[in-house]
Amino acid sequence: MRALARAVSLLRRAAGSAPTTGVLHHPPPGVGPCLAKNLPGFFFNGYSTLLAPPSEVLIPPELLSSRTVWTPDRELGQYEDLVARVTNFHNEDKGFMVLDGDVFDVPIRKDIVHRVVRWQLAKRQQGTHSTKTISEVSGTGRKPYKQKGTGRARHGTLRGPQFRGGATMHGPKPRSHAIKLQKKVRRLGLKIALSARTAEGKLLVFEDLEVPSHKTKNIVQYISQMDDTKKVLLVDGGDIDKKLKLATQNLHYVNVLPFIGLNVYSILQHDTLVMTRAAINRIVERMHTPINR
Repeated sequence: MRALARAVSLLRRAAGSAPTTGVLHHPPPGVGPCLAKNLPGFFFNGYSTLLAPPSEVLIPPELLSSRTVWTPDRELGQYEDLVARVTNFHNEDKGFMVLDGDVFDVPIRKDIVHRVVRWQLAKRQQGTHSTKTISEVSGTGRKPYKQKGTGRARHGTLRGPQFRGGATMHGPKPRSHAIKLQKKVRRLGLKIALSARTAEGKLLVFEDLEVPSHKTKNIVQYISQMDDTKKVLLVDGGDIDKKLKLATQNLHYVNVLPFIGLNVYSILQHDTLVMTRAAINRIVERMHTPINR
């Protein structure tokens, strides 16, 4: 309390004859009514334009923190809402957007990501591999030679697996490689992937993905301006623009997806994720939709 009173006296002395703007209706917690009357109005606004006298310090050192302001001590995965800057391909300021903490700030779990990626890769296998059994292979079923008296091994057909052009025993047949995975685990895997890119600072929020023309050189120029970017995934909130599709189809390091196709494996394949406002809103809406059992 003594340090706070000293700070108040220094502020009053520094203010001097500066006019007080505004009326104080709600003093900050811990400050009594008598002390609040003596403080200038701009003290409670969070900003101050006062300059410290040459011989004195405006704020006592014991009230200041030694931590660096631009690197806050914050733990990841606290389900806290985050504020992201919104821009576009021309790096123009388009305001800010709040990212839901239960989608973009969940604890990172590698085991969940592994399960989801394994489920994705297994489910996308075609499973069209097929070999012929002895009843399917082409050829006659006649006995090649008599049973005894030739000195050779006995055989009943030339279509057996030991002969060239014969059958394959216990070979693969068309089947599905898909494995089961609960919907809540799949949803959690997507949240973890989005949270990981957000924590790395590799999630960029764009107002839209409009490009002036279908020329590939425009996309190459835009991507080259991004810091430390090797492979980019662009996610739009609706149908992909035809000009954007033509401009990116010849670049192996730029891929475009609609929001409905966003998945964990694609996010992990690209080091930078670019999403529009509409895409983020659609994804958050999808994550908040109750699971049909």
